[in-house]
Amino acid sequence: MNGFLGELMGTMILIVLGTGCGAAVNLKRNYAHGSNWLFITIAWGLAVTFGVYVAGSVGSQGHLNPAVTIALAVFGKFPSSQVLPYLAGQFLGAFIGAVIVAIHYYPQFKETKSDEGNNVGIFTTGPAIKNNLFNFLSEFIGTFIFIFSLLNLGDFTQGLKPLIVGLLIMVIGQTLGGTTGFALNPARDFAPRLAYAILPIPNKGLANWSYAWVPILGPICGGLLAVFLKTLI
Repeated sequence: MNGFLGELMGTMILIVLGTGCGAAVNLKRNYAHGSNWLFITIAWGLAVTFGVYVAGSVGSQGHLNPAVTIALAVFGKFPSSQVLPYLAGQFLGAFIGAVIVAIHYYPQFKETKSDEGNNVGIFTTGPAIKNNLFNFLSEFIGTFIFIFSLLNLGDFTQGLKPLIVGLLIMVIGQTLGGTTGFALNPARDFAPRLAYAILPIPNKGLANWSYAWVPILGPICGGLLAVFLKTLI
């Protein structure tokens, strides 16, 4: 139960801070409107940092990401009995986080039309150039680098290690993330996309479900390769 609650609370914090940044940058009539990519990558890095701290304090291992949980479980580095509670916590926490952001920025959503920034990109990722193969490879490569690096930190919920994880997210965003928005995390993308699709958000655009498989399968495959290579080494 602690694993489920830790993942739920940690992922909720991650999504509130991360997609909150997306809303701040894209929606009209708020002070951060139009901020740049550096602002976004720093915010997402710190969102992960504090999500991991919260998850660890509640009692989980701070995965916050199905790609991490699944890859570790496949190669025997995480108990299979904990996979479903962790995944449930991650997806539910991400959905709740998106709901909180939708409520917080409701007046700004009302002021912003879909062609002015009120689009699913506030909550999810999307390609700068739509090419499913290369978009998949971008998510695959970014997640491989992320998880392979993560595996060298040991227990990454302790001390300053969550900050290191956040810095890792930030630098991946700055170097590899400009192609697809660096989801690296199926829960981070799918649950907020679902929330945007079903919540009564004013003036909203489409959820772009035709792209949704890329930030799900790309990170999972990248994570599997990272843990496989680490196991060989």
